[in-house]
Amino acid sequence: MHLALDLIGVFTFGISGALMAIQRDFDIVGIAILAVATALGGGILRDLILGDTPPLAFDRWEYLAVALASAAVTFVAHPELKRITRTLLIFDAAGLALFCVSGTVKALDYGLAPIAAVLLGVTSAVGGGVLRDVIARETPELVRPRSELYAIPAMTGATAIAVAWELDAYEPALGAVIAVAVFGFRALALHRHWFAPRAPRS
Repeated sequence: MHLALDLIGVFTFGISGALMAIQRDFDIVGIAILAVATALGGGILRDLILGDTPPLAFDRWEYLAVALASAAVTFVAHPELKRITRTLLIFDAAGLALFCVSGTVKALDYGLAPIAAVLLGVTSAVGGGVLRDVIARETPELVRPRSELYAIPAMTGATAIAVAWELDAYEPALGAVIAVAVFGFRALALHRHWFAPRAPRS
């Protein structure tokens, strides 16, 4: 189940990276690079922090294959994908949700304390998107002014995973439900334009 969540997250994040590359008029090599960097960046960072080396993205061929497949699908189907409102952010939300769950679960499985596991889950979730935006010379969605809630949905989902784990109530099916809830939270924030509080101006 953990591998499945990881690979679905890789695919959805890869699509968001490829879409941004196409928006920036990158060639096919640039599209593939940005898709792969977005798809694998968060997971590689997670594994390096946990000391799980070489990271799964280098140790299992499926990761690179799925990331490249997401680039190929987007290269062919991007005219249809663009018809979906805010497509890039929707696929980014899906990747965010899946990686916050898989990252937190892996951290807990490696014996990290719940708070540390939550932080690593959030890092896994936002890492690929931040790397994508930096490579594409965009202000990362994580810190962009007037950006709808991004890290908060991931933190909420990671916290739910950690609480369930501590109560010995975690099951893979619950992880899938939480991933759907995180996606829904982020999608609703995009639709309703929910923003985190800002410091009052003097």
